[in-house]
Amino acid sequence: MENILHSGIFQNNDLLIVIALIFGILTFATLLFFIIGKIKPNANLKELKARTKSWWVMASVFIAATIFNTKISYVAIAFLSFVAFRELYSILGFRESDRRAIFWAFLSIPIQYYLAYIGWYGAFIIFIPVEMFLLLPLRLVLKGDTAGITKSMGVMHWTLMLTVFGISHMAYLLSLPELKGFHAGGRGLLLFLVFLTEINDVMQFTWGKLLGKRKIIPKVSPNKTWEGFIGGMICTTGIGYLLAFLTPLSTGQVLFVSFMVAFAGFTGDVVMSSVKRDIGVKDTGSIIPGHGGILDRIDSLAYTAPVFFHLVYFMAY
Repeated sequence: MENILHSGIFQNNDLLIVIALIFGILTFATLLFFIIGKIKPNANLKELKARTKSWWVMASVFIAATIFNTKISYVAIAFLSFVAFRELYSILGFRESDRRAIFWAFLSIPIQYYLAYIGWYGAFIIFIPVEMFLLLPLRLVLKGDTAGITKSMGVMHWTLMLTVFGISHMAYLLSLPELKGFHAGGRGLLLFLVFLTEINDVMQFTWGKLLGKRKIIPKVSPNKTWEGFIGGMICTTGIGYLLAFLTPLSTGQVLFVSFMVAFAGFTGDVVMSSVKRDIGVKDTGSIIPGHGGILDRIDSLAYTAPVFFHLVYFMAY
């Protein structure tokens, strides 16, 4: 506890305001849906309640990562990658002969997060896209089973990129160097990213329910509409502007970054929807009872995290 008190988060009013805002919005949404359910018992609130409950869990995890100034933050996010990778590979139908290569892929998780922890940008940025891209096929070849090997090579590396490389950018945010005049630091950036991704998911869903008529890609995600997409993009960009104090960006930069986070969040969501539809599953797992797996909750973050990180890194660092 003493480590927490002296870590600086309780001395940073900006971070405390955002944490209070996140929990305030979640509390308001929970109470609102409860009241509506009592007034209108026939109202279809199942999806909204499910999303709210799952974001309670996810918000708690990521806020905890901003509070603790220890290795726990990196370990917690790495654990999310581990579970997400396990969920995805378990439903993709890998061959029996792929098991050794999958083990190598699991071993890359602590290495990737250690590189994020020590802030070695050069190694962090190429380890999975380049080194693992070259090593995993070698391990598959050494097994000697060539039937279906091309599919295994592509799917295994894509799974690693999505669940480990993409998500690990959240951990690297915590390792970014301090900037003069920017007091929120990496913790503020992590909160900004997670909250904006959350609110984008909620806003696109809400506007879609309220005004949605024109389907974007009905064969992939029937609930996605142009009204929900555009309404969510506008709201997310505006909220990002209001939270600009959590970033070292200028007004124009934060508007652009917020817009890109909204677009990337939508992309991550529909990409995973297409994968699940292809496989014929509703959820990637069942670790969150009634709400699917970890990857079902962080599929948007797998896309928004690298987009947000590299834009901020290029513009400010």
